[in-house]
Amino acid sequence: MRKILIFTASTGGGHNQAAASLEELLKSNGYSVVKLDALKETNKLLDSFISDGYRILVKKFPKTYRELYKLSDRRKVNFKITRIITKFLRNKIYQIIQKHNPEVIIATHPFLVNVIGELKEEGKICIPFISVVTDYKIHQTYVHSSVDAYITGSYYTKLSMMERGIPKEKIYHYGIPIRKEFFVSSIDKKKNKKDDFTILLMCGSIGLKAMEKVLKRLVKSKNRIKIIAVCGNDVDLRIRIEQKYMDKYEDKEIIVYGFTNKIPELMDISDIIISKPGGLTVSESIAKNIPMVIPYVIPGQEEENADFLVHTGAGIRVKKIKEITDVIDNLIENPSLLREMKKNIKKLSKTYSMESIVEIVNKLIEENKYNTKNYKKERVIS
Repeated sequence: MRKILIFTASTGGGHNQAAASLEELLKSNGYSVVKLDALKETNKLLDSFISDGYRILVKKFPKTYRELYKLSDRRKVNFKITRIITKFLRNKIYQIIQKHNPEVIIATHPFLVNVIGELKEEGKICIPFISVVTDYKIHQTYVHSSVDAYITGSYYTKLSMMERGIPKEKIYHYGIPIRKEFFVSSIDKKKNKKDDFTILLMCGSIGLKAMEKVLKRLVKSKNRIKIIAVCGNDVDLRIRIEQKYMDKYEDKEIIVYGFTNKIPELMDISDIIISKPGGLTVSESIAKNIPMVIPYVIPGQEEENADFLVHTGAGIRVKKIKEITDVIDNLIENPSLLREMKKNIKKLSKTYSMESIVEIVNKLIEENKYNTKNYKKERVIS
């Protein structure tokens, strides 16, 4: 059985979700898959420093995170940063690759790109390498000439990569890997036109306080609406919303979820999503053909994701939360606006194909059969 090695890392949930979706996809196509968190497997101290540091920065010091994100996107600065990370990870990553001897390596986190790229460049390994870009604009950390294929979320992303010198032949905008449930509808009939306008309100693990502020504004809408609020693992938030908002308004139906695996089904019955624009959430909304309204972002990559949605007409960015009531009322009272956004989203989803990712894997394996003589399995890194 052909073996695939997938590397991820726990800086935000999107990288792990993409890795899990790839694992499911490849296993269903007959592959043996090993999925590992690269930082946890190789350097727990570095993992704690990076993962915890990321969470603290985006929650407590978002402006600082934005500046660090932009600074690290500069080629010279990025080179120095990736050199340090590579130094910490390189030997153990090489040992893991030697142990599992995969036919293809896939990374859903950019920290692995330079590590594996360097091993390929030096002839330590001769294994096809796929990098999955989990946001909608490329960051310098993803750029390496030894990557054999990039999986991206859109043609917009592809253009930003080509601007950085990545050959277009290596870039496949088949969509960021997401669960198969997002590609099928859970309802047989179209939503009854008499149903209330339905809003799916989410926020991910970051921005829970902002979510409550949004809800406070939504209940002031002059229209009948249904609000499905997903609070994740924040039990206190869920209880607070239930006590404060449920059954308090005659023309507002409010349904509250904690952590749930029913997001695909909830998207099917919703007219719009209000959420922060994480790369995976954006991909899921595109696959489900549901426009997004964006009242909060993690500075850096999510600002770029929001720009992508606005630029393509698939989303609306709300600069101030107090404006969201007017935005929603405008969409309800002018349904042609929502129809136009859905039309724009359909254009984006035309190239989405998880099976095409499998075809890339197959293609790289076949091509590599004629290039394995340079692979020195027993060579030790000096």
